[in-house]
Amino acid sequence: MQIIFRYGFLNQQDGYLALADWQYFLLVLSTVLLLAAGYVINDIFDQETDTINRPEKVIVGKAISESRAYNIYVGLNIIGVSIGFYLSNVIQKPSFATIFIFIVCFTLFLCHHVEKMLLLGNILVAFILGLSVLIIGVFDLYPATYDGNREKMGLLFKILTDYAVFAFVLNLIREIIKDAEDSKGDYNQGMQTLPIVFGVNRTAKIVFGLVAIAVAIVLWYTNKHLMSFDLYYAVLYVLFLVLGPLMYVLIKSWNAKSVSDFHHLSTILKWVIFFGILSIAVITYNIKINTNA
Repeated sequence: MQIIFRYGFLNQQDGYLALADWQYFLLVLSTVLLLAAGYVINDIFDQETDTINRPEKVIVGKAISESRAYNIYVGLNIIGVSIGFYLSNVIQKPSFATIFIFIVCFTLFLCHHVEKMLLLGNILVAFILGLSVLIIGVFDLYPATYDGNREKMGLLFKILTDYAVFAFVLNLIREIIKDAEDSKGDYNQGMQTLPIVFGVNRTAKIVFGLVAIAVAIVLWYTNKHLMSFDLYYAVLYVLFLVLGPLMYVLIKSWNAKSVSDFHHLSTILKWVIFFGILSIAVITYNIKINTNA
C-alpha cells in the first residue's frame, strides 16, 4: 500500500519529497515490522481463541514456543522503533519518533485490554490501517512543505486522508465480519463482539448497512472527483474492481449466516481494499493521459 502511494502517486507529482528512495524503504520496513509485532502479540494472547476458530493456523504453542514468540515480538519492535528514531532525525523532526512508540503501545493495549470491548477493538484495528496511510504524509510531505508549495502539499495530504478514511471504513467492516466468523471461539473467551452481543443475524444486517454506506461514499467520490474530470479509465476501474465487488458483498451480507459465508465476504473485502488503494495509481495514470492528449 505504501509503495503504491509513493511510486504510483507521489513520485508522479512535480515536487520535492522529504525521503530518498532507500529512506522511504526504511519507513515501509518499519511499518511492516511494527504491524508484524502486533500480529505476534495478538497470536500470543489469542492462543485459546485461535485453537477453536482456526486450529490449522495456530503457530504460537505449536510451531514456536510462547517464550520465543515474545522474543520475536520484542525484536521486531526494537528494530521498527529504532528505524523510526532514525527517520525522525533525518527529517529533523525527532519528536515524530513518538509515533512509532505509540504504535507499539497501541497494539499492546489493544490486544491486552480493548479486544474484549464491544466494537472499540474493531475501530482501533481499522484506525491502525488508516494511520499507515497518513504516516506517508507525515514523513514524506510535511517536512518538504514550505510557503511556496503549501497549497499543493495540502492537496496531496488531503488525497492521502481520503484514502486513509476509505481504508478505515472498509477495514472496520472487515473486522466486524471476522468477528462473526470467529464468534464461537470469542464467546468461549468472554469477548463482547457484535455477533456475541447482538447475534450473527443482526450483525449481518449491520454489515449490510455499513457496506451500503461505503457504496454510497464510493459513488459520491467517483462522481465528484473522477466523472467531473473525465477520468473515464479510472471510473471503469472503480466500477469493476471496487464498486462491483462491494455491491456483491452488500447483497451476500444480508443473508450471511455460516462461518464460510463470513470468511468469503472477508476475503472479498480484502481484495476491495487492495484494488481501492491501487486505484490511486490508475487515477494518476489517467490524469497523465488526459494531460498529454
